[in-house]
Amino acid sequence: MSCATEAEASAATAGGADIIDVKNPREGALGASFPWTIAHIREIAKNAEVSCTLGDLPNLPGSVSLAALGAAATGVDYVKVGLGGVKTREDAVYLLRSAVKAAKDFNPAVKVVAAGFADADRAGFLSPLLVPEVADEANADVAMIDTSVKNGEGLFSFLTKAQIKQIVDDVHDRGLQAALAGSLRKEHLSDAFALNADIVGVRGAACTKGDRLNGTVTIEAVQELVGIVKRLAMEVAVVR
Repeated sequence: MSCATEAEASAATAGGADIIDVKNPREGALGASFPWTIAHIREIAKNAEVSCTLGDLPNLPGSVSLAALGAAATGVDYVKVGLGGVKTREDAVYLLRSAVKAAKDFNPAVKVVAAGFADADRAGFLSPLLVPEVADEANADVAMIDTSVKNGEGLFSFLTKAQIKQIVDDVHDRGLQAALAGSLRKEHLSDAFALNADIVGVRGAACTKGDRLNGTVTIEAVQELVGIVKRLAMEVAVVR
């Protein structure tokens, strides 16, 4: 559950979210929050894991590694590194590997998320199909597919279910976790579950009026989303 404030994090935690992803949506798809906000939310979310983003990053591995170190120092469980500033596979591996080293030298237990983008073609970013390979070579822990432009078009607007399944399967074959995000609504949860995602990230779906920028995460919306996920998990368990 992506949260921008301590109040939202409290609502998401009370609603049963497993992971509180701290970000500043006004600074972009992966907009970074302030370190003190992240640290305060880490204290609030005692019953959940906490993730934070490093911002919509340029291809500056030194700067990114410093940001990764700072993020790890706030006590989060996950550090999310966006791959929007790199154009080639080689640059992506180098940048991500630098971030992984910085974060894990500080805290070996912290997990690093490599975030690629389903709408890479329109933005000129690295192909999402390469994200599992890049994450693996850089020793990251999670490969995530998101969207870089938040204008109502979501993950399934840019990739077919077959393409997403190919990515998720590739991630799992490499022994990593697969995360899906990108303007996902509650009606998309069943598809994400069917595609075997380990983590599903949402924000707008939990906000008032479905507005990720001007809305606020509510307990009721989070509870509804958590209830859907639990029901889907039970259905899968019955089938198995």
